Amino acid sequence: MTDYPTIPLNDGKTIPQLGFGVWRLDEADAPRVVGAAIDAGYRHIDTAQGYDNEAGVGRAIKDASVSRDQLFVTSKLRNSHQGYDSALRSLDQSLERLGLDHLDLFLIHWPAPAHDRYVDTWKALIEARNQGKVKSIGVSNFLPEHLKRIIDETGVVPAVNQLELHPAWQQRDIREFHRDKDIQIECYSPLGGKDSKLLDNPLLVELGEKYGKSPAQVMIRWHLQQNLIVLPKSSKPERAVENFDVWDFTIESDDITRIDGLDRRDGKTLPQPNDNNELF
Repeated sequence: MTDYPTIPLNDGKTIPQLGFGVWRLDEADAPRVVGAAIDAGYRHIDTAQGYDNEAGVGRAIKDASVSRDQLFVTSKLRNSHQGYDSALRSLDQSLERLGLDHLDLFLIHWPAPAHDRYVDTWKALIEARNQGKVKSIGVSNFLPEHLKRIIDETGVVPAVNQLELHPAWQQRDIREFHRDKDIQIECYSPLGGKDSKLLDNPLLVELGEKYGKSPAQVMIRWHLQQNLIVLPKSSKPERAVENFDVWDFTIESDDITRIDGLDRRDGKTLPQPNDNNELF
């Protein structure tokens, strides 16, 4: 791994704190864009079966300027593939598309509680970890009620929970639960999502000018200083480079507090965790 910050996981592994997300990245563009991100310094790549670009990400990894053992690769299970046997088969298919013999992290993408298969799916991920096909296992979009159930029924605590989290949707009401269970939070859509107005928010523009950074860089740094794992995405290599350039400044505590004040009850931009969400 590179020498930029990592976060310890509850299974004894570590994860690079800043990752590169590839949602909405076309399969054909993935080798170029992900390759450029790796060249820029990213060592944590976050994809999913539902993104339909695993093969392209795999080509980028194969042709990368660094060796496989320098990269932390995550994928996520498609909702329609939940269930014990189905999840294990689906993981094998992901590994084949990616051209890898193991993943560093594999997640249940959504709980999809109406289908009530996420407990059996979690048991499958535990087995996959036991088999060495994945090093760490976790979930995404799980609420405390979903987390409590899989922990109670298996005794295995997820290493991470990947959630929508950004200055307008800070999820402080459930972050203490994650701390108590030693579950790290990975933040997707950290800049507020596709239709977010955060990049034009007057406070973030002001702070960008103060620190000589873009509003996006200020938001990424805000996540990092709260010990959160952050996953900005971009289909533009030059933007990916900019998003990685966040190690040479620190946001002052008073300014962190001002950003904290941007939290809103209606700040969520993507589907709710209890939705079945056929998109993924």
